[in-house]
Parts: sequence; C-alpha cells; structure tokens
Amino acid sequence: MSEAEELLSTPAEWDLTPERHRHFKDVLMQQIDHDSAVTPRRSRFLRPAVLVPLASAALTGALLVTLSVDGVGPATGPAPSATAAGASVTLHRIATAAMASDTVRVRDDQFVYVRTLVRENTGSFTGPVRLGALHTEERWTSQDPGPLRVTGWIRASGKDAIMPDQMIPVESPDPRPAGVDHPTYRWLASLPTDPDALLARLRKEARPVEGESRDQAVFSLIGDLIGGTIMPPANAAAFYQAAAKLPGVREIPDAVDAAGRHGIAITLDDTGFATRDEWIFDKETLALLGSRFYLTDPDRGITTETLAGTSAVMETAVVGGKGEVPARAAAR
Repeated sequence: MSEAEELLSTPAEWDLTPERHRHFKDVLMQQIDHDSAVTPRRSRFLRPAVLVPLASAALTGALLVTLSVDGVGPATGPAPSATAAGASVTLHRIATAAMASDTVRVRDDQFVYVRTLVRENTGSFTGPVRLGALHTEERWTSQDPGPLRVTGWIRASGKDAIMPDQMIPVESPDPRPAGVDHPTYRWLASLPTDPDALLARLRKEARPVEGESRDQAVFSLIGDLIGGTIMPPANAAAFYQAAAKLPGVREIPDAVDAAGRHGIAITLDDTGFATRDEWIFDKETLALLGSRFYLTDPDRGITTETLAGTSAVMETAVVGGKGEVPARAAAR
C-alpha cells in the first residue's frame, strides 16, 4: 500500500472537516490514478479550505504545550470568558448588522468567488499539530441549480498550499442539486427567515460525524454557509439568530484571524466532541472576518486544546466564470 493510500485509510479521519478531508482525498486519488475524486459533503467555513489533519472542515496558532512554531513559544486555546447570554446579545447585534447590509443578487449562470488566507496543519494524521505557512485559497462556487457533479473549483497558492496554482474541481460521485451540499444564492434565499423555522430545518439537514452532537453539527453547518457564500441579508440575519438559540454558544471578547485582525469570536462548547470552531467578527462593523479551529486528541499527545487551523476571509464577490477574479483581487 502506498503512502497516499495509507493516508486515505487512516482512522484519524474524524479530525478533518468533511470538506477538507474529501478535498485532500481528491488530491491523493489524483496522484494515485488520476481518476475523478469524491467531493466534499459540505464546506465547513471555519475550515473553509483548511487542510488540517483536521481540514473538511475549515476553515480556520496555538500548539501543544511541548511544541513551538516559527520560533514562537507554545500557546493554547482561549479560556472561557463570556456567558451564553452575552453570545446571544452579540449574535443578535450581528444579525442586525447583516440585515442592514447591501443586497447582492447572484444569477444562476454566475459563480460566487471567495478568497481566504489560511494556515493549516502540515503535521501527520497521527502526530502533533504543526501549522504551515500562511497562504491563499480561492474558491469558485457554481450557482447553477443543477444537479451537478462539479459544483465548484479551488485554487491555492503560496508555501504549504496543496497542488499550488492548479484549478481543482469540487466533485461528487453523483450529481447534486442546489442544497446543503451545493448552496446556491437561490437555494439560500428559499430558506425560512424565521429563526425557529430555520433552526428546525438545519437540524434536519445537519449530519453529525462520529462523536459530534447535532447542535455542534448545526453550528458547523451555519459556519459553512455564512463563510463561503453570498445570500440575501434577511437570510444571513436568520442564520445568526438561529445560532443564538443553540445551547452552549458563547462569546470570546478577543480573537485573531489568520490575517492578524482582532475581533469578537462566537463558539459553541460541546464537551463530548474533541474539536471546537470559532467565528470571528469585526468589533465595530460586526462583519465576518474569519475563523479558528481547535483540537484535542490525547491519542496523539494533544492533551491541551490546540489551534489546528485559522482562516481570514479577504474577499467575497460575484464573477462570471471559474478562474475569473474581481478587479480588486487581480490588482493585488
């Protein structure tokens, strides 16, 4: 069995987001036999394209107490410091800001373009976390309602990027219509804007992985949808209001995204699951900045909650086709 095949069969798959696990599997399978790959079930924003052995999962540090990165001493995850009530208030403020944002309409023949900065785990599936270099990932999501086998494209660039500068298709073995696995603007606009009705819908749509509670899966699903898409303001507001209803959600007063920007973070504590996501928002505008992903895995010697991936959303836009970038991104 080749090294690539061994990676695919490793039992440590749980600590990748579904998005990035399948994306990495795609890459490996292409290296093995250049065949078409299995695609992501969902694209965890918080690990938008973060391959952390984690991912899926994203998208987006601190290391083991015994480990340092880039010459920086060890750091651990933030200590709980805010109540659920505070998180609920903050999420409702974020929802109000989202409702007031400009409406950007997306046609079925267009693509949603998202450019992120990421740092991801370059360590082995069974070893300690070792964060790689900051690099860029671009994603184009087709708005065609389908069903489609190829629902989008990913391109990474920079040190520690996977298959740098290559356009990698996001594929599935079977054609997928618009929905959780292929979230188009039109589909998102069709979702309930009542938070209770939306939460009930998301509880049905979420598919927890082993050891994950349904609430945690819903939180991750919301993260996927708010970070990797464009949607009407009323729908965005409803997602934040729905998140406020999840038990265990809390606020972290200060968090830093992959670009070094400080903001307020929202997370969900699920003591039965060994991973934790954070959504990071600008403290003044309440716009989404990025994410962080934490991991605990005693079997790998990771006994202290450890930052395993971080991301920063740098640009979201509507473009005419795959590979096309907005003028602002092209000028950089």
